[in-house]
Amino acid sequence: MLSLLSSLAVTWLAGQALAIDLTVSKTGGNSSSELLYGIMFEDINNSGDGGIHGQLLRNNGFQGTDPGLTGYAAVGDVTITQDTSNPVSSAITSSLKVAVPSGATGFVGFANEGYEGVPVLAQTYANYFWMKGDYSGTINLRLVGNSSGTVFADHNITVASNASAFSYYDTSFTSTASTDGNNVWQLRFDASKVAGSSLNFGLVQLFPPTYNSRYNGLRDDVASFLAEVKPSFLRFPGGNNIEGASPSDRWKWNETIGPVVDRPGREGDWTYPNTDALGLDEYLYWCEDMGMEPVLAVWSGLSLGGGIVSGDALDPYVDDILNELEYVLGSTDTTYGALRAKNGRTEPWDVSYIEVGNEDNLNSGCGTYASRFTQIYDAVHAAYPDLTIIASTTSTSCLPSTIPSGVITDIHHYLTPDEFIEEFNEWDNWSRDWPILVGEYASTTGNDGSTTYWSYMQGSCAEAVYMIGMERNSDIVKMASFAPLLEHFDMAEWSPDLFGLDASPDSITGSTSYYVQKMFSTNRGSTILPVNTTADFGPVYWVASADSDTYYVKLANYGSSTQNVTVNIEGTTSGSLELLSGGEAVSNYPHDVSITTATSSVAGSSSFTVDLPAWGVAVLAVS
Repeated sequence: MLSLLSSLAVTWLAGQALAIDLTVSKTGGNSSSELLYGIMFEDINNSGDGGIHGQLLRNNGFQGTDPGLTGYAAVGDVTITQDTSNPVSSAITSSLKVAVPSGATGFVGFANEGYEGVPVLAQTYANYFWMKGDYSGTINLRLVGNSSGTVFADHNITVASNASAFSYYDTSFTSTASTDGNNVWQLRFDASKVAGSSLNFGLVQLFPPTYNSRYNGLRDDVASFLAEVKPSFLRFPGGNNIEGASPSDRWKWNETIGPVVDRPGREGDWTYPNTDALGLDEYLYWCEDMGMEPVLAVWSGLSLGGGIVSGDALDPYVDDILNELEYVLGSTDTTYGALRAKNGRTEPWDVSYIEVGNEDNLNSGCGTYASRFTQIYDAVHAAYPDLTIIASTTSTSCLPSTIPSGVITDIHHYLTPDEFIEEFNEWDNWSRDWPILVGEYASTTGNDGSTTYWSYMQGSCAEAVYMIGMERNSDIVKMASFAPLLEHFDMAEWSPDLFGLDASPDSITGSTSYYVQKMFSTNRGSTILPVNTTADFGPVYWVASADSDTYYVKLANYGSSTQNVTVNIEGTTSGSLELLSGGEAVSNYPHDVSITTATSSVAGSSSFTVDLPAWGVAVLAVS
């Protein structure tokens, strides 16, 4: 905690403008965590399947408890059914049967509508599918406007399939762009060659360009938009989505690795199936490609349905955690390290942080968490003493009476704007021996109690105030991540989210909170500096930092009138000012971004004046 900073003041006269003079000291202060700003991900709001993962076709493996024909439609005079008697593999236990009536001619087949539409852009698509049945000849692949009938891509491949086993085919083609997201992917074949019989198709996959050109990778456009935030860590795979409705329904690491055809998927915890095509290795490649530190959550015995496994019954699950860590960290002469190498990754993954469970203070988990955490901690620490272990709660009543040295605890805040202001000084007097992960936070409710669906400036400004409080204390607040990360606009269970998309072109939309996160993450100092001032915090809040010869001052105005702020930093002459503002209740909506950061150049002789608009957030960076 910086002794030269004024104490918190959360009351002020509404609309009162202040003249605030801040002088940044170039000495003293405390170190700042280089991991402070990161992201948290779980498959919620179709943020994985249908979101950041590249594969665009829905229900492609008939996974989950009752998928039916979701996503599919017949093309031409055929009958389509889910066929459990013709599994593609032991994991993909059914396929799509396309029956053709006698005497049929022309090209027929089936369509898949994707996740409320297939994004059709002017780019190259990779296409994979499995096929079974007696057929030699042309398979026609198309991207077609669902209402307009416009054909944007039309591609033929020649196959030689038989009825004894599934054959695998892969190809690629280019497309022109659709003006909307109401598009389908079609697979068609010559009906005259199948008349009176049927063909089976399984695990159809369609990929646009992927981030870093990874096979089975992330959508390049979505991942690139996220990469602009420059997050330092990724907390995964949950969130609630690790827990499952019961122990058998939990996220199982060993069922998310290897060829996608060998991944059974699961009924996820947010009302829809997870394909697990975005699996353990894909998460870790994501971290590697964006330069993020992985924060890998492991199942701790708590299920969302209230089932808790503890004591001796937890032992097999602890063994499973050790197997997962051997897969991630072990050499290739270990059983699971060799499996990792078989799956294409020879070198161990660079993982240093393990979180034990998720929100174990909830769902009746508190009473047993101390013993469950200790059981898992002892086993993991004995095998991997250099790993940093994170407890999934900061509630002392749920934790061991003595927390092992180096353990980080996790806290989550979903609050009103005013509540975030009240929590501004949450970490000022926290023990410097007890490091913190703020694993999830967002302003989710208005001050009047209304549910926030789209982030708006007052709430995002309040988050910025809280982030300033965290950054001032980032010697102990090691990591923080807004949550949830992403939503498919047409398939969301939880809002607000950091950004969103749908199937239409240029749909990727950053919330007002996205721009706050981007401003704070891309302007970081390694040392938090003292600030001398006679002003109290409120409505303006600030934090100063430095890295090499660049100084950063972050400002937030949680008030209804413009505030005049003068920042003095000896020896500085020029730099930039990033500003986010636009009105207390203004939001960014799908396809309608009204608030983004504006950047201007600044010059001065050790002194810079900022007119900070109402509910505005700013970053001054000078050298």
